[in-house]
Amino acid sequence: MGSWFRIVAAVVAMSAAGGVAAAQSPFPSKPVHIFVPYAAGGGVDILARTLGDVVSRQWGQTVVVENRPGAGGVVASQALVASPPDGYTLIVVASGHATNPFLYPKIPYDTFKDFTPISLLASSPNILLVRTDSPFKTLGDMIAQARSKPGSLSFGHAGTGTSTHLAGELLKNLAKIDLNAIPYKGGAPSINDLLGGQIPMSFNNGPESVGQLEAGTVRALAVTTASRASFLPNVPSMAEAVPGYDTEVWWGLLGPAGMPADLIAKLSHDFVAALNTDPVKERLGKLGASPIGSSPSEFDAKIRADARKWGPIIDAAGMKAE
Repeated sequence: MGSWFRIVAAVVAMSAAGGVAAAQSPFPSKPVHIFVPYAAGGGVDILARTLGDVVSRQWGQTVVVENRPGAGGVVASQALVASPPDGYTLIVVASGHATNPFLYPKIPYDTFKDFTPISLLASSPNILLVRTDSPFKTLGDMIAQARSKPGSLSFGHAGTGTSTHLAGELLKNLAKIDLNAIPYKGGAPSINDLLGGQIPMSFNNGPESVGQLEAGTVRALAVTTASRASFLPNVPSMAEAVPGYDTEVWWGLLGPAGMPADLIAKLSHDFVAALNTDPVKERLGKLGASPIGSSPSEFDAKIRADARKWGPIIDAAGMKAE
């Protein structure tokens, strides 16, 4: 009988040890999924896949990027908040994540309570474009006409509530001018109408603008960040003519709420390290984007600051999601 008890005790001890070992397996011990709230091929998708390739080699585990477009990012975000907070499901969001609560009347999650900020990854300016034969040689020229003939000018943008739309609304607000905002289903159709002469100017992001600028079909009046962009050093910043103007497109990494502190720290460390590798820097440079790599608390502060900044502007403009 004594021998039998010793055998049982040994089996129980081995099982307990195995359970502890399994519970303490180093992260990640299986594939990590990253949601992208937009279709394949866009800036967010390229960034997620570029970073995913780097961290997967570092971890020795597969990183699966899943495109879940819909409702300006709400579809993918809703799927994320329903996932376990174990680090195996993450999302790369764009700056619209902070403004969606103002655009959608019944958003199915709390933007601040239902997510774990991990790191602000990168940012890029938007660009105010005109055709090369435009009479506007500077941003000051355009503002002067807008003031002398209120409502006579319009700008194209990628859709209601997008960063390019908000860039135009911020210009209207700070420069005290009246411009008509013309929504398109993406930045490329807006550029097409700009080239065709249907609109006098268009706000577009870096990736969709660089090719047209290099081809000489459009001219950049200004970039939307507070200082000049390194990939367009001869183009003024909007703030040089409109003090206080500063906006951008940013991308960041989030997890579900309730993630353990040590897991948050590891993910933040590993993705920031990936941002500092040459392949990622090179890829971002070609997109006209700059790597950031922030702490979780800094990213949380950025989301909250953007909500405070854009909420009143969105409400004043009467913007609602299409």
